[in-house]
Amino acid sequence: MDLDMLTKIFEHLGDQLSERDTRLLAGAAAMDLAHGGISSVAKATKLTRPTVYAGIKEVKEIEARKKQENQKKKNEKKRQRRSGGGRKELQVSASSLLKSLENLVQPYTRGDPESPLRWTSKSFRRLSKELAEEGFVASHMSVGRLLLRLGYTIQSNRKSHEGGNSPDRDAQFQLIASSTTSFLNEGYPIVSVDAKKKELIGNFKNNGQEWLPKGQPEQVNVYDFIGDDGRATPYGIYDISDNTGYVNVGISHDTAKFAVRSIENWWEKMGAVKYPDCKAILVTADGGGSNGSHNRLWKKELQRFANENDLAVYVSHFPPGTSKWNKIEHRMFSVISMNWRGKPLTSLEVIVSLIGNTTTETGLKITCGEDKNVYGLGEKVSDEDMANLNIRYNNFHPEWNYAIFPQKT
Repeated sequence: MDLDMLTKIFEHLGDQLSERDTRLLAGAAAMDLAHGGISSVAKATKLTRPTVYAGIKEVKEIEARKKQENQKKKNEKKRQRRSGGGRKELQVSASSLLKSLENLVQPYTRGDPESPLRWTSKSFRRLSKELAEEGFVASHMSVGRLLLRLGYTIQSNRKSHEGGNSPDRDAQFQLIASSTTSFLNEGYPIVSVDAKKKELIGNFKNNGQEWLPKGQPEQVNVYDFIGDDGRATPYGIYDISDNTGYVNVGISHDTAKFAVRSIENWWEKMGAVKYPDCKAILVTADGGGSNGSHNRLWKKELQRFANENDLAVYVSHFPPGTSKWNKIEHRMFSVISMNWRGKPLTSLEVIVSLIGNTTTETGLKITCGEDKNVYGLGEKVSDEDMANLNIRYNNFHPEWNYAIFPQKT
């Protein structure tokens, strides 16, 4: 289009054109011109460049729709049957098919509770076979399409039920929060403790992926049978106020003695230096395992630790089924797992190095040490031993909340 002609059109008819008509006319003119057409059209019509760009976009969309409509008309002419001809879709030809299919897929809530699919995999082929026994002809591919239309998707299990529905769960959380605030105000340490998952030592596959040269993955053993090097048991202590941690990596059993020894190693190497005038520490732990709320050896070993270090040890356990709320789980253990992802834990030294080099952007620092002591199983603690403990139980759930004080010699 000639620019002079375009200018005259806008001078005479500009007030009569809608905004959309103005954009379309300017866009079509710019598309007809060579390089620099957008600037020329904008100058001739006194429109902004973005307006011209918008017009070009709308013109292209109109052309694309026309092209699709023309192609659709051509395809209609090539059809051998009228639209709507041919075999009807399954859900049209058999309206009860959908209901039968849903009864099979959801045996817990619909249909016969004794459905054979209640205890078997709901594969497409299996569903197709069960439908055939009810008199419906539907291939496994048709079953898949019907399930998608009904809003079904393939899904895995989701962890959401915590368990341990104690009526005092929230009250225990509030007690832990108030105790934590009190210790922070006093400048005393609050440590979150727990044992991490045991790890096989050796050239075994470790979950996760790591950057490596293309086509050169890390070669590991095919089978994960425990080897001569045994397993590593990392026990962690996370200092909540200082954002530091200590991990004691043992090669023996995860016993209460090992747990308290890990706390003792943290105190000797980190805690006593950070808190030289400290007279008490608060330990938060889950309710089971080596640091369990009903573990007698755990309390006996804490008494020994309190005596040897002249410290009062306050302990609060998380209610059953809520261990994931313990700070160490998502503040320390999770980042350790991310740091060693895809790396075979070939030796105890490798494990200690990987843990010790774990950091976060928030400033987390972890110290790691080896513990090659052997901790035996089955050590009994008598009623007399328990009676001799200098322990004070809280009135609220004494099995969850107690304090152990140094015994005077």
